[in-house]
Amino acid sequence: MSVNKKNPGLSELDELCIQTIRFLAMEAVQKAKSGHPGMPMGMAPAAYVLWTKYMRYNPANPKWHNRDRFVLSAGHGSTLLYSLLHLAGYDMSLDELKSFRQWGSKTPGHPEYDPELGVEVTTGPLGQGISNAVGMAIAQKYLANYFNREGFPVIDYKIYVIASDGDLQEGIASEASSLAGHLGLDNLVVVYDDNHISIDGNTELSFTEDRAKRFEAYGWNVQTVGGDGNDMAAFEKSLKNAGKEKHRPTLIKLRTHIAFGSPNKQDTAGAHGSPLGDDEIRLMKENYGWDPEKSFYVPEEVSAHMREVAAKGAETEKAWDKMFADYADAHPELAGQFRDAAEGKLGINLDEILPKFEAGSSVATRKASGAVLGAVMPKLPLIMGGSADLTPSNNTHFADAKDFQKDARDGRYLRFGIREHAMGAILNGISVSGLLRAYGGTFLVFSDYMRGAVRVAALSKYPSIFVFTHDSIGVGEDGPTHQPVEHMASLRAIPNLVVFRPADANETTQAWKYALENRDGPAALLLTRQGLTVLDQEKYGSATNVSKGAYVLVSADKPDILLLASGSEIGLAVEAAEKLAAEGISAQVVSMPCWELFEKQGREYKDSIIPPQVKARVGIEAGVELGWSKWLGDKGVFVGMSSFGASAPAKICFEKFGITVENVVTAAKKSMADIA
Repeated sequence: MSVNKKNPGLSELDELCIQTIRFLAMEAVQKAKSGHPGMPMGMAPAAYVLWTKYMRYNPANPKWHNRDRFVLSAGHGSTLLYSLLHLAGYDMSLDELKSFRQWGSKTPGHPEYDPELGVEVTTGPLGQGISNAVGMAIAQKYLANYFNREGFPVIDYKIYVIASDGDLQEGIASEASSLAGHLGLDNLVVVYDDNHISIDGNTELSFTEDRAKRFEAYGWNVQTVGGDGNDMAAFEKSLKNAGKEKHRPTLIKLRTHIAFGSPNKQDTAGAHGSPLGDDEIRLMKENYGWDPEKSFYVPEEVSAHMREVAAKGAETEKAWDKMFADYADAHPELAGQFRDAAEGKLGINLDEILPKFEAGSSVATRKASGAVLGAVMPKLPLIMGGSADLTPSNNTHFADAKDFQKDARDGRYLRFGIREHAMGAILNGISVSGLLRAYGGTFLVFSDYMRGAVRVAALSKYPSIFVFTHDSIGVGEDGPTHQPVEHMASLRAIPNLVVFRPADANETTQAWKYALENRDGPAALLLTRQGLTVLDQEKYGSATNVSKGAYVLVSADKPDILLLASGSEIGLAVEAAEKLAAEGISAQVVSMPCWELFEKQGREYKDSIIPPQVKARVGIEAGVELGWSKWLGDKGVFVGMSSFGASAPAKICFEKFGITVENVVTAAKKSMADIA
């Protein structure tokens, strides 16, 4: 094959493949009349070299565990990924490219997590992908340490990322990259598409720091490739240097040109988020010697070449399969754990080891959560966890936990530092490893800082576990800056996120049980700072009903009033029911630790817990009312917060804001009077 003298390191066939990627990407955008063509055009050479010469994968088995991971953090350039997936032989047809951004297609506007298709994570919200990749790199390091034995490198893959100016500008990327440098994640290679253009125009408008020095300060191995994005000899040299690096993650700062090759749109902001136009594409095709009348055209020699690449990937996996079979003979117990983890099995019966708490004792649910972790984590080696510098407060540590560090890849406890947003995205990256799960803790009020990552987890159904402690005005003296009031409603508003607010220690164990056993999406645990009385399960309903989302604690044959509550306010509801009973008013108390699971129950069960004929209802929660109307109806009364909190001891806060037994009783009588 002859060498392309214009673009060092590329043959004429390579150049044809790159042109094919460019035209597929820009034509998909043009047909959709929507999208971002410029980034795929500028990054096509680097992506092609990466996918054909360095990455290991098998399109016939996209979830092969030892594949290299590719993260298009610059998710707006999604047609680059879709074009690569099509050419590489994944389940991505030309018809799907032609259906870019259309209803029901496999080609949404930004990549959405689909490991069967070859999309490793959801990207588009900038900074998420590169931060997910840090979690993926952590997972690989831990898994390699845990499973690999001499002669059997069953976990030996790298994580490659293409990131944009926007990714590097987002604060989450700074948080995650700082931690990656600290941890020395040398299995992480980020290719920075330095094209100098964002939506507003030239990046000089707002982004002028020395990015190379910044990442050097983080502790990264920084390689700079100048030119126009086509010098693949220099790019490959940087990739090879990255492969030799043993102590640091690598950033390859690759100077490119947005919409490369476009006669009138190259280096313009207009090429960032708008189609090039039919006339411009025609001009490009003429300049490259392509038939302007052909669209979505893949030359046969390109298809044949990419089939050869795919065949090599299949052979690579075949060799790995042989090694794993030998590994299973030599290390059957480890191989069994590997297979169980791949199938989503915990390998233990949680009911046999979950702690039980004495009725009548006072236990903060954050401490109960810590007790659960102390009981289960020693027996669950494929779960990692940590905290955003709030370990003693979140109770996320467990006995004999070892920190994961640069010199301790066998550690399972993650010190995220004060980096909540990055923590959320890193948990997501760990949780898509296929073998590991992850949890991370911070105060509930700081869920605001990581909401972007929580939302992506819910959208993508990553099985991440978010531990949020200090869940209400019960935080007390720290005051309204640290007292969440709107956060319960805010998290419940996110589709697919299962939110638990347990009423006592035993409900907390059951919330953890659900979170650990279910892998079809993320879970959030909202836990108290203050002690809560452990309910007597022989007298009241069983905490095992947490898996149904809501259940009756205090039953009544023909209730006059329903008292509905979650978390720390359940105690108020129980006391109020006793006071109402003394006045001849029959109250049914319902614990509602998880609205989302309750919504999934059948109508018969839901009506047995919240009888529709009982219109008098009181909702009690130390948060804002938003969402409670669903359960309270038109005549219900809410006892909770309608403002921010205040700095005072927790008991005083509850009294001053009217979240008391007396006010629950008054509210119950008001609701009954309203329907009389």
